[in-house]
Parts: sequence; C-alpha cells; structure tokens
Amino acid sequence: MANASMFEDFYQVPDLKFDIQKLRGDLKDILEKKKFNTLGISHFGAIMMNQIPGDKSSTTGHNVRGVYWTKPDDTGKEVQRDQKIDEEKYCELVPEFRNTYFEEVYNKLKKKFKLGRVRILQKEPRSTLSWHKDPEPRLHIPIITNPGCSMVIENVAKHLPADGKVWITNNTKYHNFFNGGEQNRIHIVACMLEDRFNK
Repeated sequence: MANASMFEDFYQVPDLKFDIQKLRGDLKDILEKKKFNTLGISHFGAIMMNQIPGDKSSTTGHNVRGVYWTKPDDTGKEVQRDQKIDEEKYCELVPEFRNTYFEEVYNKLKKKFKLGRVRILQKEPRSTLSWHKDPEPRLHIPIITNPGCSMVIENVAKHLPADGKVWITNNTKYHNFFNGGEQNRIHIVACMLEDRFNK
C-alpha cells in the first residue's frame, strides 16, 4: 500500500466539497453557449471561467494556455513554450457563468485561495498531455472522469475522482495527465498564486 509521502505532490483540501451533480448539470448548459477552445492542439480543450475585467480578449488565443517548460526530444534539453500570463489580473467571472453553480464555486474558491486564471479543461479519450512543468501549482475539481484517467507527477501516478472534492497538485514539477478511457475527462483547473508545496 502506498504511503502518504509518496503522494506529497497531491494535496486534497480538507473540509471543502462541491455538488458534482450541480456542476455536471450546469456544465451541460454552459456547453450549449460556449465551445472548448483547442488552440489547434490535439485532444485538448479549454473554456475560461474568468477574465481580466472588461477585457474579453483575455479569454482567447495564447491567454487560454500560458507559459510552460518541456523536454521535447532525446536531448533532454528544457525549452519554454507559449507566453507568460499576468495571472493576478484575472479576477472577473466570464458572463456566461453568472447565475450558475460555477459562480458559487468560483466565489467560494476565491475567498479561500489566491487564484489566477480558472478554466474548464477537457482531455479527450485515449490521449495525454506533454511532459511539462508550469510556473505554479494547480487546483483541480474533477467534474467528469473515468478509472483510466491519472495525473503523473515525476513518475508518481494518481487518479483524481469526480466526487466534488478539491485537489491541489504540484505542477511546478514535471508532470502530465492521461485519459486512457473512452469519454472526455473534464476538470475545473485554477492557477494557484500561493504555493503550498514550497516548504
């Protein structure tokens, strides 16, 4: 059996849980109004939940993804991809999420944590992210998942169930996420502007 220190880069937030059925119901309504932005990336989709106040363009293009680092080939040389985002400016809910359960979730998270961009991320069936690292940890609320979905941080894999619980993952280390199932994996994913892993 795995010990707790093995999963030190996965933190389940205590005493915080959301109604997964309400999230799924309102997600269905949101997807009738908004489509996942793929940025031309295979098997990836994102919908921004928040924006820079009054700036609709902050939810489009490279603002959807943001800077990360990867080791793309056999040289093992680290390279930077995409562009840096001023996460602190993202503090206004996108209008389509107003008067939904997502607004309640967003407001509760904002009271408890210092957040940047908050997105709904989709990983298509039988696909994986690149091996990469991000500038900050991420907060996850799985909405739709399956037993074939796992996050891998430095070779330690963990399944995050869609049970309404909140996870913080240490994305400042090399990691990826794979969906080995046959349905889309959909999470709320927020950029954390406070680092609980920096001890």
